[in-house]
Amino acid sequence: MSKKAHRVKIDTLKQCMIDLKPDRKENEVYIDRDLDVTELVRYIDECKKKGIHYTYFHAFLTAIAKVMYNRPFLNRFIVNRHMYQNDEVLLSFAAKVSFDDNSGELMLVVPIEENDNIESISRKTAEMVDKVRNAKEEKAGANDVADILGKLPNLFRVPILALIGFFGKHGLLPKSMTDNNIYFSSMIISNLGSIGCGAIYHNLADFGICSSLATIGEIVNDKRINDDGTEELIKTCSIGVTIDERIADGFYFARSIQMIEYILQHPEMLEEPAGRKITV
Repeated sequence: MSKKAHRVKIDTLKQCMIDLKPDRKENEVYIDRDLDVTELVRYIDECKKKGIHYTYFHAFLTAIAKVMYNRPFLNRFIVNRHMYQNDEVLLSFAAKVSFDDNSGELMLVVPIEENDNIESISRKTAEMVDKVRNAKEEKAGANDVADILGKLPNLFRVPILALIGFFGKHGLLPKSMTDNNIYFSSMIISNLGSIGCGAIYHNLADFGICSSLATIGEIVNDKRINDDGTEELIKTCSIGVTIDERIADGFYFARSIQMIEYILQHPEMLEEPAGRKITV
């Protein structure tokens, strides 16, 4: 479990639910939605005219971070039938070293502080990705461990990974195995729009502490019928979120998705600190 988390007291019904279905993969729920990102597209274009090059991925990272701070139940996880609250927001993704079929991937985890905004988050993310793609530094953390273990024969690798899984459930893994490990983060985010793909369903893993995974699709043109019957051209983006249903309820999840869309429809909010209270 995370060293920067604390145990949460829960009611008896929720505890029974956890005991009946103790594995994360047994508790997956999937939420998909087409978000109106018309204002976000306008905002990104205006920033580019000013020489500020934010990406849509940076915007989504920032919006999700803001929701994590405002909807803290999303930053919970269950290990060994106990519920914990993360004390930090860690957003993670996998980055390809280069854009070709045979290129490998490295795991990256971006820590988001309460005072971070789209400017600092985009800078942090870009710096981490540049280091990977330019090979300016050797693999570190979980990437280095995976590189070593992956070369071992089955006879040694399988039992070692089983031990790692056991130690992970009991908070006994060294920092070298949890640093830059997407499974030890608040949420895994996959930007499929960058390769022209829509949002997809993706399973969770029982290993680690990550209770949610989001995939972001391609931005496309769409039409909206207004209340007065007029037709309007808008930009939409599909988002798919897989989440452990035990950390909150459906109402909480639905309100959280609505908050993401609200932020993207008011993109100037991305410039505000991630930890600032949002009232929708």
